[in-house]
Amino acid sequence: MRHIILEFFCNPKHLQASKPWESILFSQDRPMCGRFAITLPDDAMAALFEAAPANDLPNGPNFNVCPTTHVHTVTSDEGQRRLRPMRWGFLPHWYKSPTDGPLLINARSETLAEKPAFRDACRARRCLIPATGFYEWTKDDAGNRLPWYIYSTQKTPLAFAGVWQTWDKGDDPLTTCAIVTTGANKTMAQIHHRMPVILTQENWPLWLGEAGHGAATLMTAAPEDALAFHRVDPGVNSNRATGDTLIEPI
Repeated sequence: MRHIILEFFCNPKHLQASKPWESILFSQDRPMCGRFAITLPDDAMAALFEAAPANDLPNGPNFNVCPTTHVHTVTSDEGQRRLRPMRWGFLPHWYKSPTDGPLLINARSETLAEKPAFRDACRARRCLIPATGFYEWTKDDAGNRLPWYIYSTQKTPLAFAGVWQTWDKGDDPLTTCAIVTTGANKTMAQIHHRMPVILTQENWPLWLGEAGHGAATLMTAAPEDALAFHRVDPGVNSNRATGDTLIEPI
């Protein structure tokens, strides 16, 4: 049933109100959505998305998902959904190696259909990327990076819009993906001027190509009341950091 809704396995204190931001300095040139968390077990994820799970899904829970690691994704082939792993970091077909150009972890919705790297995937290879929440950073007056954890106000998992492609220039083909981003709503703009495209459950079929054309209309900012956020410990600044304390409010 496509109306299934599962709640996060979160501590209620993760849902505390966010703190004031009077002393925050905002840097607008940072890449957005460069880390996220996923805490749903594989079977819960498969049930939520009505997808057949692969046997080689990434280990979880993971409170610090970083670029170039494998992430959970949902794809659809003629209506048959699969929960499958992909490398986070889209590789265009002309890359001769995985490091042959910029690391493409995000794809801007405004130019998705035009950019040579993404235009074919935009039309034929769209996916969902499940998450429990994601991280963003601001800076204080001293230039210190301050991490924030962003999550659903409804205690429900997030589904990022994604595009994917299999890169086959190496010894082993890599199936890779990127998260689609759009301009931030007013709530998120307090932290960053961009945000992931977050798809509600009723729009999953359209994005996955199961409900005809018109997926471009989904690439908009989430409603103002969809997300909440709080400061978290700077320990998450390290890509080696692990554990549920990373999303605890401070």
